[in-house]
Amino acid sequence: MSLVAVAALLAVPAAACTGITVKAQDGAVIHARTMEFALDLHSKVLIIPRGYSLAGMGPGDKPGLRWKAKYGAVGLNAFGLTTLTDGMNEKGLGAGMFYLPGFAQYQKVTPADQDKCLAPWDLVMWMLTNFTSVAEVRANLAKVKVWPATVAGISATFQPLHYLVTDREGNSLVVEYVGGRLHLYDNPMGVITNSPPFDWHLNNLRNYVNLSANDVPMLKLQGITLYPTGHGSGMMGLPGDVSPPSRFVRAVAFSQAALPAPDGPEGVMRALRLLNSFYISRGMARDWKNGKVSYGRTLWMDACDLKNLKFYFATYDNLTPKVVDMNKLDLGAAELRRIPMDSGPRFHNVTGLVK
Repeated sequence: MSLVAVAALLAVPAAACTGITVKAQDGAVIHARTMEFALDLHSKVLIIPRGYSLAGMGPGDKPGLRWKAKYGAVGLNAFGLTTLTDGMNEKGLGAGMFYLPGFAQYQKVTPADQDKCLAPWDLVMWMLTNFTSVAEVRANLAKVKVWPATVAGISATFQPLHYLVTDREGNSLVVEYVGGRLHLYDNPMGVITNSPPFDWHLNNLRNYVNLSANDVPMLKLQGITLYPTGHGSGMMGLPGDVSPPSRFVRAVAFSQAALPAPDGPEGVMRALRLLNSFYISRGMARDWKNGKVSYGRTLWMDACDLKNLKFYFATYDNLTPKVVDMNKLDLGAAELRRIPMDSGPRFHNVTGLVK
């Protein structure tokens, strides 16, 4: 782990990521999310082959849990590290890490736990390279220890995180470490944002039970007929700011109101359209520290078609979606492979199509 990279991560405000799930009529399940940060993570598509030797970070600058990948996985890394911030495996399991500042508190470990230890940023990679379903993840999480990994010379804990796990059957699980204990929550809506913890967000939805995709009818009052001013009147009161509680409410409202997609490809397009509602342009969210300002923005968004095994992504500087087809990858290769995210044209010039 690069000391410079970790120091940079600790110096920026918490990310503002949003995760959603879209289900298609043909059974396809789409695990999708945005990634917000105040600096460039230099992410690339990382392809982890079957049989590749992996190790988590343990205490004392020593390796923790060691394992070989049972399943090939594809996703997006950060700072060139062998880790996945979000992605999917060849069995249709998707997972991603999301910030949980102020609440994440990892497990205490002893020297006897060394060979069970994972740093917070190791967990997604461990899940995707070992398991095929949410049920398998749930059954095995107690076998590992996620500890508050730090880097020498830096006093803060690296990345306060929680996690969203989704499988090809549409099952969804939120994984949190709060109060030093593992907490697991079924997540039938497949939505996640950031702090507070997941159970708080579910309770907060009670404040918005009036929201509906249906326009409200006209109202007659003292002989006056009052009509809604336009479409969307059923969503009056929907919070519009970019804070985690507001984004959670919007993500539930939008994803539940969206009409079902007929198949995986259209499900991906609907997921990306929904995520466009959560895009943060540079300057919309600012944090001041020691007289310096940092600007959070949406670095990228991705969508995992867990049925058809296709991984889609788009970036802040290039909104044209790209796709990696896992069916055409050699997941038995001996080495890690990477694909740059900045490939392809930003604009498609159609001037020559004039008739």
